[in-house]
Amino acid sequence: MAVISRTEATLGADHTGLVLFDTLHGYLHPTDAKKRAFLKEHKILPNMKRLLAGARKAGLTTFYPMGQHAADGSDTVARLTDTDMDLNPGGARKGTIKPRFHKGSKTTEIATEVKPAKGDLLIPKQRWNSFFCTELELQLRARNIDTIVLAGGSTDVGIASTAFAARDLDLGLVIVRDCCYSMRGNNNDFFMDRVFPRMGQVVSVDEAVKLMAAGAKKAKKRR
Repeated sequence: MAVISRTEATLGADHTGLVLFDTLHGYLHPTDAKKRAFLKEHKILPNMKRLLAGARKAGLTTFYPMGQHAADGSDTVARLTDTDMDLNPGGARKGTIKPRFHKGSKTTEIATEVKPAKGDLLIPKQRWNSFFCTELELQLRARNIDTIVLAGGSTDVGIASTAFAARDLDLGLVIVRDCCYSMRGNNNDFFMDRVFPRMGQVVSVDEAVKLMAAGAKKAKKRR
């Protein structure tokens, strides 16, 4: 596993992959005006585009875990919860929390601004954890990737679940703070400040791109 240091280590394509979690059209181009304003204020799409451009320039493969739930609800399980997904009281006592977007619709396509390129991989999923019942781990191991750069949303849902799984799989973990988001209070800051630093490294887009560029430069010298 790579040991990441902001001053010494690198994120080379030989051992690192970029994981963009649920960068779906429905999430990054929401119909809700407040959600659109939030994403614009925090520059989520521009930051993701810069991160992706840096990864491609450095030769990294990008993996796209993407929710692909059945429209008929056949892959959704009823759960007893205290709140709904937006933390409103009532939760599943008012009915099953259902996925907002369904396979086959425009909403579940990868947003155009961060669309896959040749060699990138789509990873369909039906749960928050990107590794659960998917081929993500297999595709990483097959490429000798032992470190992932993780970005997307929501921080307190899929990013957290995927990060915990990556740690338990002994993968190096770099989480890009300004490429992750949660619209539920201060949840993004809480995870970035209090949870993720014990599991890996939390960096900015600029830091991540710099580490990836250093990895590409290092690989070039070895040739």
